[in-house]
Parts: sequence; structure tokens; C-alpha cells
Amino acid sequence: MNGSVNKVILVGNLGKDPEVRKLESGALLVRFSMATSEQYTDKNSGKRIENTEWHDVVTFGSLAEIAEKILRKGIKVYVEGKIKKRSWKDKEGTQRYSVDIVANELTVLSKIDPKEKPKHSYVEENTQKITSRIEDMESKTDDTLPF
Repeated sequence: MNGSVNKVILVGNLGKDPEVRKLESGALLVRFSMATSEQYTDKNSGKRIENTEWHDVVTFGSLAEIAEKILRKGIKVYVEGKIKKRSWKDKEGTQRYSVDIVANELTVLSKIDPKEKPKHSYVEENTQKITSRIEDMESKTDDTLPF
């Protein structure tokens, strides 16, 4: 294989409402933080351990427009995208780095309150399909592994 792959799949919950920004081009940018958790049993102590990782997710364009309307703190989402490293200089001139997940697919897995239900049919169409994929993946996981 001559190429390479940069693909990320995450299933987790939003830690806060998304931040929405309009770019100079007029396009929308939506940024949100999501948590993924994994549990395993420590082989030595027998205790159940839970590790939570936080991921910064960003999306643009039409997917951002949809995300702005439906994403809220606590919602469970399925995200597909790629890893992108950013760098910038802060006010003191120190070089800073951040790793983002640039989402190109987003599916809400939480049930949405009918009062807040979006007008985008893809949510209903894809939720069952993605939920089934996740359940299949989880059933194949050995929960005694520490990673």
C-alpha cells in the first residue's frame, strides 16, 4: 500500500454546548469538546477502572450548520473525521499546539426531545444504523484489556 490513512471514529458525549463562529468567507465553523470513556477490570486489584479522554472536534460548512442546530451539552454523538494538528503563537509569543478532530460525518445517537427536534431527517435515518454498528463493535471488545 503506497498511501496512508488518517481516519478517526469517536462515540461520546458533548461536554458543553458547541462554539459557533462565522469565518471571513462567510462559512460556519462549529467547535465542540466530546468525551469518550472506556472501562476495564484491573487484573491485579479486580477493580473496575474508567478512563475518560477529551477530544476537540471541529466541523465546517453544511455539516457545521446542522451541528449548530442540533448539538447540545450531554448529547451522545458518533463522529468520523481526521486528525489535524494546529499551531499558533500566544500573546507572549510562545508556540502552542492543539490536536483537533476535523469531522466530516456526524450522527446524533441520543434521543432528541420532540420540542427541540431538528428538521433534518438524516438524524432519524442514521441513528439506528450507527447504533447497531456501535453495539456490534462493543460486543467484540474484551473489557479486561487496559486500552
